[in-house]
Amino acid sequence: MSLSTITALSPLDGRYASKLAALRPIMSEHGYMHRRVQVEVAWFIALSDAGFAEFKPLTTGARAYLLGLIKNFSEADAAAIKEIEKTTNHDVKAVEYWIKSKFEARPELEKASEFVHFACTSEDINNTSHALQLRSGRDQVVLPGLDRIVLKLREMAHAYADVPMLSRTHGQTASPTTVGKEMANVVMRLQTACERVAAVKIMGKMNGAVGNYNAHLSAWPDFDWEAFSKKVIETPEPLGLGLTFQQYSIQIEPHDYMAELFDAVARANTILIDLSRDIWGYVSLGYFKQRLKAGEIGSSTMPHKVNPIDFENAEGNLGLANALLKHLSEKLPISRWQRDLTDSTVLRNMGVALGYAALAYASLLTGLNKLELNEEALAEDLDASWEVLAEPIQTVMRRFGVQGAYEKLKEVTRGKTVTAEALHGLIHSLEIPQAEKDRLLAMTPGSYVGKAAELARRV
Repeated sequence: MSLSTITALSPLDGRYASKLAALRPIMSEHGYMHRRVQVEVAWFIALSDAGFAEFKPLTTGARAYLLGLIKNFSEADAAAIKEIEKTTNHDVKAVEYWIKSKFEARPELEKASEFVHFACTSEDINNTSHALQLRSGRDQVVLPGLDRIVLKLREMAHAYADVPMLSRTHGQTASPTTVGKEMANVVMRLQTACERVAAVKIMGKMNGAVGNYNAHLSAWPDFDWEAFSKKVIETPEPLGLGLTFQQYSIQIEPHDYMAELFDAVARANTILIDLSRDIWGYVSLGYFKQRLKAGEIGSSTMPHKVNPIDFENAEGNLGLANALLKHLSEKLPISRWQRDLTDSTVLRNMGVALGYAALAYASLLTGLNKLELNEEALAEDLDASWEVLAEPIQTVMRRFGVQGAYEKLKEVTRGKTVTAEALHGLIHSLEIPQAEKDRLLAMTPGSYVGKAAELARRV
């Protein structure tokens, strides 16, 4: 059976393949190989500039050619590396041999070929490649996906800032809010979560087999290899990697920053699970209707149905993403002694975790863009819930020292169908200033929204 979107085991490469085109070049094995080539080339060029008599600075032409290997890296190049790996049975060594093969008929580079992968352990290449992948995945896919949701929610917050909505605390009718304010709540939470995702420092180390520059110093004992490594890692691309230097490590970079990043993404995802469930509920209550495309079917047997599938899809995929992200963040910082390989295979699933997240973001945004507010349903719900005005009435009673304010309202409202007439009768009987009575009598469930509209417009 040939591999295709229909035969793929993972729905990310099957049913949903077209929706993850932006992530695939970054987080796939092709993307991993591409970054390994980038790291090897950056290290090689930097070595030529280190001042060693045995490795003179490369010419402008040689530098341009080497940077071209990165810029023009193709699927054919990745396939060629995989072919070499069949012999080496070692993926990093296959990259090294592929780069050396590109030196053929170039005397300047052929002469210096032993400086490819010089003094490096495989993990020096792998950890920095993973870091480059994660930085690109975060900056080009995850954060833009979250930003699009924030933008849509902010738009909804402003558009519906003044539209009153009945709250439901514990599933019961409660003090009204506005639709816009509820969207604003999520905007603020999600903005904070995005800031935390963006703030994680993406780190890398290039310090040899156990983190002590052993091999490096055996070649040039008097050279400051730590400063050199730091420069390669922190110099901006393309001549460096533009990462944050990890000073201390065993053979592997400790992965604490990865755990921090995955936890931060999972926190944003948790906020979106909360949103997806709430919107699902509002659709169920009739607060929102959903637009359908021509020919689209909501249910195979019930023609009237328009299911909130985008929010269900988002919730499910966010759960899958977080299950993987949680495992990654808990497992990766743990390594037996100076290194074990349990992180290696796990790290190959970073793209799967981010893929489910990216898929969820797209589904959620699609769902939000389909929503149409049903103000009539919102108004009907409010008009049937006059009991929510028990709160402002008893609060004003307390202000003027009316004894047993809470208890009196509880007697009138708890477990009963409350009408405007019943509340107005109570208000008329209160011993409070007439101006306060008039203010309470003018209040409706739809007008009792506090600062909700102002808060929504401010976000």
